[in-house]
Amino acid sequence: MTTPPPQGQNPFAQQGQQPYGPPQGQAPYPPQPGQPGVPQQPLAPYGAVPPAPPARKVSFKLIKNIVIVLAVIGVGIGVFISNRDDANTAAVGDCMHRGSTNDNDPDLEVVECSSSKAQYVVLAKVKGDFSASSAETKCTEQAKDFQYSYTETGDGSNFLLCLKDYAK
Repeated sequence: MTTPPPQGQNPFAQQGQQPYGPPQGQAPYPPQPGQPGVPQQPLAPYGAVPPAPPARKVSFKLIKNIVIVLAVIGVGIGVFISNRDDANTAAVGDCMHRGSTNDNDPDLEVVECSSSKAQYVVLAKVKGDFSASSAETKCTEQAKDFQYSYTETGDGSNFLLCLKDYAK
């Protein structure tokens, strides 16, 4: 017959070791943030955050391209402003000034009737394409006391102006 082991002792345990757990004074696992004596560290869920890319330097090429774009816009605005007083913006009752002595391109522009430049007044404006003879006929129908006819074609808006001298 065998005798049972005494209560509270392990017959298979080696001398000098504790039966369960780590030895006294040692942590069972590596230290975790939040435990006493371990500093708090933020945990990144997907690893380290890459450093920010370096700031782009403004290059000479970029500045040059911006200046060119601004210059083109400026020229476009200048052309628009200079053309808005042309004959194509004239309306009945507007006064006109002839900027050239060339009969093929008189360079008519709209001016204030109170201006010393006012030479002609618009009696009629008719849209369409007209020859010299058909312009005379049309102006006779539209404004009986006209003295001059001006036709413009080729820029997308063909029209006829019937003019007479402006009496100041």
